[in-house]
Amino acid sequence: QVQLVESGGGLVQPGESLRLSCTASGFPFNIYTMGWYRQAPGKQRELVARIASIGSTSYADSVKGRFRISRDSGKNTVYLQMNSLKPEDTAVYYCNAYRASEYWGQGTQVTVSS
Repeated sequence: QVQLVESGGGLVQPGESLRLSCTASGFPFNIYTMGWYRQAPGKQRELVARIASIGSTSYADSVKGRFRISRDSGKNTVYLQMNSLKPEDTAVYYCNAYRASEYWGQGTQVTVSS
C-alpha cells in the first residue's frame, strides 16, 4: 500500500521558518522523483520544488533562495525547508512522487500571517 505522509505544517509569522517532512512507503522511494506542490484557495496547484533520484533539484521562481528541498533515502523521507516565509506562501502543501506512477500525500496546511 502506497503512502505519503506529510507533517510539519502550521501557523507562522512572516519571516519565520518551517520544515515540512514527507515519509514514503509502499514503492521504491530511491528511484522516484519527489516533489512539493502547493495550492492556495482559489488557485491551481503549483510545483514548489522537485528533487530527482540523483539529487538534482529545481524550484519555482517564487521560492528560489528561500526554500530548500532535500531527501534522505535511509528514512524514505523528503523535506522542504522554508525560510523567510511570506503571506503569499500560505497554502496546502502536498508531497508528490513521480516515475512510472504518480502518488500524492494528503496535504498539510501552511499559514503565514501576522
